[in-house]
This record gives sequence, C-alpha cells and structure tokens, in this order.
Amino acid sequence: MAKLIYSMITSLDGYAEAAEGGLGTGAEDQEVHTFIDDLFRGVGTYLYGRRMYETMVFWETADTVPDHPPHIVEYARGWQAAEKIVYSTTLESVSSARTTIERTFDPGVVRKLKAESEHDLTVDGPNLAAQAIRAGLVDEYHLFITTSVVGGGKRFFPDGVRLDLDLVEERSFSSGLIYARYRTRPAG
Repeated sequence: MAKLIYSMITSLDGYAEAAEGGLGTGAEDQEVHTFIDDLFRGVGTYLYGRRMYETMVFWETADTVPDHPPHIVEYARGWQAAEKIVYSTTLESVSSARTTIERTFDPGVVRKLKAESEHDLTVDGPNLAAQAIRAGLVDEYHLFITTSVVGGGKRFFPDGVRLDLDLVEERSFSSGLIYARYRTRPAG
C-alpha cells in the first residue's frame, strides 16, 4: 500500500500560505531543491487543488527553458512523469500531460488509489490537504519550515483536528530552512 504524503513549505508560525506576501527565505537554493527532488522522485501521483496546480504546472515545461540548472531540469522531468489529479469545480481544462480533473474530493477513491498504487502519493495545498487529514488519509507530513513568522494566512494543519505524530527525520539547511518529517501514529 502506498503512503499519502502532505508536504509544503510553511512559515515558522505554521502557515502554508501567508495572508500577505511570501513565506520567507530558505526554499530557493540548490541544496533544498536537490533534497526535494531526491525525496519525491518515487511519487507516482500528485493530488492538487486548483491553485496549487496552477502554481506547479510551471514544471511541465521547466526542463525546456535554456540555462535552467540541472537540479531544476531533473525535478521537472520527475514531475512530468507522475500522474496529477486536480480537484476543482471551476477549472475547465489542464495544461499538463498525465493530468485529470475531479470535481469533488472523495476519500473512498483516494483510499482505493493508495491501496492500488505501487508508488506514493502526495496531497498538496492546505485546503485539499485539510480534507485528506480530516478523512484520516494522510500517512506522513513533510514540513519545510522557513525562518519567517508571517502572522496569518492559511494554516499548514487545519483547525479542529487532533493528530498524534512521530518525528521520523529532521534536517537543517544552510539557508536556515528546516525539514521535519512526521508519521501518523497508529491508533491504539
């Protein structure tokens, strides 16, 4: 059975999207990009909300841009090879290969995907991830924590949900970014 992973950059105070502006520095360097590429190379399916898909579709052609460094090209090729499912009620069409649109998030369908997949899946974007978290579908949480406190926005974890997690891995980068991987603690 594949794992469902929720991974995003988050501010030090726990926001995956800041109310105003960016989340701070630390995620832009080659060291971090290479680590992320190594970490997610085995992902077979990305689950996106519309806004996150519109951000990530950049990777559909990033490998064709002259002078992009090898770590950018490598990540782009991995992203292109994976399946993408975009959950949106408004998106008319997609602009990337291996991509489908679903109008509603169905936890039963995602459970089936996890059970049948040979490769891990990710859920990306705080709104879509909140639905997966509330449905008890997320197996691991990968936080890339910046050095900034932003004071508001969309939280990485949804309000009103209790999670008991085990720290599995941690790493700090020269940029100040901290990576923390948590696994959902089994019930009982």
